[in-house]
Amino acid sequence: MAENLCRECGKPLTGDEIAIYKRMVNRGADSFLCIPCLSRFFKVDEARVREKVEHFRRQGCTLFSQTAPPR
Repeated sequence: MAENLCRECGKPLTGDEIAIYKRMVNRGADSFLCIPCLSRFFKVDEARVREKVEHFRRQGCTLFSQTAPPR
């Protein structure tokens, strides 16, 4: 399987970065933005996007792994 890269900066993406893009932008997407680029797209702090990742994870959204990855 090909590695998913941020379509803006080319950084390798984590599962959570793909999941938050799908949850907030388009579930059917096949290209994605990393959290820093997604936060610029929405004009919010990166911390706000990370808060949403945790929020959706706590809600049980199946797009997100149920254990947080190490930072």
